[in-house]
Order: sequence, then C-alpha cells, then structure tokens
Amino acid sequence: MKITCQRDTLANAFALAASIAPTRSPKEILQNVKITAAGSKLTLSATDQEVGIRLDVTEGVEIETEGTALLPVQRTGAIFRESSDEKITVETDESGIRISGSRSKFRLPGNNPDEFPSVREFDEEKYHQISTRLFREMLKRTAFATDSESSRYALGGVLLEMEESSVIAVGTDGRRLARMEGTGESVGGHQTNGMTTIVPTRAIALIEKALSEKDDSVEVASRGNDLLIRTPRAVISSRLVEGRYPNWRQVLPQREDAVKIDVTVGPLFAALRQAAIVTDIDSRGVDFTFADGTLKLEASTADLGESQIELPITYDGEPITLTMDHRYLADFCKVMDSEVSFVMEIESSKSPALLNTDDGYAYVIMPMARDR
Repeated sequence: MKITCQRDTLANAFALAASIAPTRSPKEILQNVKITAAGSKLTLSATDQEVGIRLDVTEGVEIETEGTALLPVQRTGAIFRESSDEKITVETDESGIRISGSRSKFRLPGNNPDEFPSVREFDEEKYHQISTRLFREMLKRTAFATDSESSRYALGGVLLEMEESSVIAVGTDGRRLARMEGTGESVGGHQTNGMTTIVPTRAIALIEKALSEKDDSVEVASRGNDLLIRTPRAVISSRLVEGRYPNWRQVLPQREDAVKIDVTVGPLFAALRQAAIVTDIDSRGVDFTFADGTLKLEASTADLGESQIELPITYDGEPITLTMDHRYLADFCKVMDSEVSFVMEIESSKSPALLNTDDGYAYVIMPMARDR
C-alpha cells in the first residue's frame, strides 16, 4: 500500500477513529486503526469490540498502490499531530510501515491487518432517517443526564424510541431526567421495541463527533442488540446496553395547577453561577424562592459563607421555595443557547421542577431536602 494525503485531513480522521481504540486491552491488536486504500478513497476502521467506526476519506487523497495496514494509535497519532508537513505519505512493505513528509521520515512496526476484527458496514433496509441537526441536539441534550457509573446498567445510556415519524431520546440517572422529541422518517417500516434500545453514553460521544453540520440527514437502524448509524462519511456500530429502561413517562409531571414561569437561560445561568460560589461537593443545594416578581437564589455552607442572588421574573403569587442541586440546573443551561426562553413548572418544595422548551425538550429535576 502507498498513499499520500493532506496531513490535516488524515490527522482529523485518524483522531476520530482512534478515540475509541482501547488504551489497554488483552487484545493488543485493538490498539490500532486499520487503514484500507481502494479505488479513490481511504477507509479507517477502529473498534473496542463494543463500539466500532468505519470512516471514509476521499478529499485530498492520492492512492498509488491499494492495500491495507494497521497503524498503531499512540505513535501514529503523535506523528500526525506533531508533523508540520502539508502532505503525508504512508507506505507499507515487508519490514513495516513508513510515514514520511517533505521534512520527516518514520518507520513503525506493522501487524497483520487480516487479524484485525471486522467492523460492521451499514447494509440495513430498515432504518430511520433523521435531520442531522436535530439528532445532534437530541443527543447533546440527553447524554449528560445519564449515569455510566450506576449499578443499574440501563441508566448508562440514552434510550431511543423510534416509530413511524416519531423519534424520542431520553437520558436519566434517577435524580434528573432529560427527554427530547423530534420527527424522522421510517424507511422499510423501521421501529424500535419497547424500552430496550439503550445506546451507551460512550458511543453517543463518538456519534456526536462524527456528525457534521454539512450533512443534511443521518440514518439510524436498531437491530437486535446493536445500533447502526450512517452519515455520508462514516458508519458507527454499537452494542446496546443490556437491561430495560425505567418507565420515563411516569417521571414527567402531569400537573394542571402547577405554576408556570417564563425564564431566559442566560440570566438564570449567571445568577446560578453566583449563588453556587459558596457551595461545595457536600453542600450542593441552592434554595429557589419564587415570590413578588423575583426569583431569589440562596446558598449557605458553614466554612464557605452565604450567597443571595435575585432575578426578576413574571410571578406574583404565593411564595414557593424548593431546593435543587445547582449542578443539575447548570447542566441544563450548558446545552441551551443563552438567549433561549423556557417554561419552568413548579408546584411545591417537595415536587420536582419541570423545564420545558418549545422545541420538544423537557427536563425534570428532583428536589433536595431543605436543610436550612
């Protein structure tokens, strides 16, 4: 094999593929990225045998000799990052791999690419076609609420529910829940079964990186214990998390008499950051008091002091105070644009807060016990 490619293009593609290669594994061959040169494109493959990616590179590629090679992740990645050459040539022979530029030459040992496990291609006839922009937003707004360290494995991923024109993503760690609804197109009658299509958070992170704003749509297929994603340049496969997801619909409050308050993300986040200055890992609760056209945020920690921040709101009813973990509300603010407005539904100090946007996003925060 002998190929020449723009260094930046190859380096970016290699970094994305290499991000899922395990740093430690009893199978050392997994610590490589397989590169295949055929026709007019390069295909980079990587897997940890739970998540896999096939990434095509077509721009700025010159293939002199077709073939395959295994590039060790750590050394090859360092060469691509540190090189200042505009173009990089990768060549294999019996002695190994040669990587060279106009001012640099490297020789690395090569393993047999035939021993590298296969990474699945997307050959599904049934799938959902979803707007790339929508799908990215759904993943970003739900993945942060998952709990990858929980003994309840089902909470370590994002639940996807797809049927006909409906697509729903849900993430929860048992203390807060994020749900976003959107639309898609079912091709071939594709739909998911119940609450078992749970995509591990680690795979979600890779999918987010692989989605490009230049792409109009993405294809998503759930098949048995696996999920397949296809974009114009990549195919990602992932095993699903074992277990059954909790009934998230029972968690979303359905209240007719809840107080609904319009809030803008930016000012709330600024007030929240100020109030949280005197909190620590053991004292994370911030009191939110809604009364007299004002939202008052108060926090207190014995060794750190007290804070009181006020924010004008459109509510003049009876005072309502509830205590929330400031980190959970901050997480919500971080995935939203600062100028976006949302509706905060509150009922009492013992009831969860529900945050709703007008684009199908809902976020539930369970209250904390008040200790002040």
